[in-house]
Amino acid sequence: MMKKFVFISDFDGTITKKDFYWHIIDKYMKEEGNNKYLEWKAGKLKDIDFLGHVFKNIDREENEIKKDILELEIDTYLHQFINFIQRRDGEFVILSAGASYYIETILEYFKLDDITIYSNKAIYKEKGLHYDVDPNHKYYSERYGIDKKKVVEDLKTKYKRVYYAGDSMPDYEPSLICDLRFATGKLIDIFKERDIEFHEFESFKDIEDILREKEV
Repeated sequence: MMKKFVFISDFDGTITKKDFYWHIIDKYMKEEGNNKYLEWKAGKLKDIDFLGHVFKNIDREENEIKKDILELEIDTYLHQFINFIQRRDGEFVILSAGASYYIETILEYFKLDDITIYSNKAIYKEKGLHYDVDPNHKYYSERYGIDKKKVVEDLKTKYKRVYYAGDSMPDYEPSLICDLRFATGKLIDIFKERDIEFHEFESFKDIEDILREKEV
């Protein structure tokens, strides 16, 4: 039997207040990292190549990297929001083109169990985080590592309704095939420029209020 609904959330800039790659650039790679960022924004690097370069060049022991990860500020209402979703027979899912390593580290620290994560696999080695992405995987994307739209299309076959929250361009296409879309950060202007219906939010509390109004 098809489940009631799924709430899909991006991670960097949506659950966290700052992207993990910016946290690393600001802390360890200022000039080099900013130059790579400009190359990426100029279209000279794929997303997966830019992020891969930053993550593998952290140049710290694993325990230090985990401390860096846990310095990321997350939405303080996340835990309550997940409970809200689950109490209403829904599922909360994280969909990220970042790296599973730091997402899992944060969820474990905050004791957020049984959350399904769709992201790019990464492992610690040689003082950095290295992508371990399978080009034969059904969700593979040459640009992002993971094709968010393919994941959402798959989830749409398993749930009656699909809701999506994100903050940037990689979230645009997958959100279009969802029943409700929520935007923060750059995604707000992207939706406005294209005249797409959406709900703006600053916190998951804002999203919960909207879902309550709609009697989800």
